[in-house]
Amino acid sequence: MSGQVLAPVEPGVREDATGFDLLAPEGTAYRVDLTTGVFDQENPLLARALMGRRVVAFVSPTIEGLHGDRLRAYLNAHVDPGDWSVHTLRTGEQHKTLAAAEDVCATAKAAGLDRHGVMLAVGGGIVADVVGFAASMYARGVRYVKVNTTLVGQVDVGVGVKTGVNALRTKNMLGAYHPAHASINDPAFLTTLPPREIRCGLAEIVKMAVILDEELLRTLEDHPDVFLGRPSADGRLEEYVLRTSMRLMMEELCPNLREHELARLVDFGHTFSPVIETAGNHRLEHGEAIAVDMALSAHIARLLGLADADTCERIVRLLRRIGLP
Repeated sequence: MSGQVLAPVEPGVREDATGFDLLAPEGTAYRVDLTTGVFDQENPLLARALMGRRVVAFVSPTIEGLHGDRLRAYLNAHVDPGDWSVHTLRTGEQHKTLAAAEDVCATAKAAGLDRHGVMLAVGGGIVADVVGFAASMYARGVRYVKVNTTLVGQVDVGVGVKTGVNALRTKNMLGAYHPAHASINDPAFLTTLPPREIRCGLAEIVKMAVILDEELLRTLEDHPDVFLGRPSADGRLEEYVLRTSMRLMMEELCPNLREHELARLVDFGHTFSPVIETAGNHRLEHGEAIAVDMALSAHIARLLGLADADTCERIVRLLRRIGLP
């Protein structure tokens, strides 16, 4: 309407039927979408994010095997011929290196990607971290889009702005804050994950429940096999756990998105775990190391009088029931 004055948008996280919008106080804004059938050709969400630009896609070996053909068919339908390519990126913390990010940049350069193009990351947290870091460096920063396919990716890496690689015998030593142009979660991917990866994602969800949400914590205690056992009849349990975890993480990140304040609730489980992972040569997965850290931190809190014995036992008992170390 002519002359209409729009109210200013206040910083914060806003949830709607298809996802979440975040506006940080310092002005960074991004969206995380929830969808089903992200690679169905009639689903326009990913195509809108790619905007007809040249696309260089990177996928994990698992995604290549399970969904590579569908991804190629989708790109073929929505991106001009010759303007897209798909490449496999090795996963595992030992491959999350500066050399891997350089290889992504070299692949993009060979594919003719310029500053108008898009890097597409399809996989778990390691693919998103490496490709996101490469995108932050390439031509001083290009767009990248994340399709998060693991539970850790959907509730943690996929809802934040951090990217990075391991270096100098330190986890995530090199990195950048580089928000994705689009971040897409499709819960259908979770049905193909092995139990170990589900449990790693549940560790991140336990973290959010312990620090912020008693109702979510009780739900996990009642259903420690969520995403592991037979799906609930109507899917509401899984949707509640996934959406609540995403919202809590984004709300906690929002006021301190670029970590100007280093004391963060979301670092529960991340005090000792980086050293545990690195010193053990990554024999423990990220989520498993977080579980060990949360148990250790709970016991230290008990010894210091910061938490009572019942709270400590409650945390450790839940981790055991999920099957985490």
